[in-house]
Amino acid sequence: MAAPGNHSMLYENERVRVVQTRILPGHSTPVHTHRWPSVMFVFASSDLVRFDDLGNVLMDTGQSAEVPALNSPAWLEPLPPHSVKNVGDAEFRAVQVEIKDAS
Repeated sequence: MAAPGNHSMLYENERVRVVQTRILPGHSTPVHTHRWPSVMFVFASSDLVRFDDLGNVLMDTGQSAEVPALNSPAWLEPLPPHSVKNVGDAEFRAVQVEIKDAS
């Protein structure tokens, strides 16, 4: 399991993997990937910054006009090596349903 301090496996079989992500305020994940596309449900949001494996900013939710809708599904493509830092005041908590056989 990538970034085990922030991710926990809720379910897995040969077709899907369900992973819960928690990032406390001020905390960061280690560099990891998401190799499969997924559907993400955000249950608790905060301001996040995503970095590539070289430390370059890929996304900053504090600079985005779009706020993730809570408890609504969002499609995510696979993600290359990255880390995420919670720069907000609240915990970030989400569940991703990764689709292993997305073909």
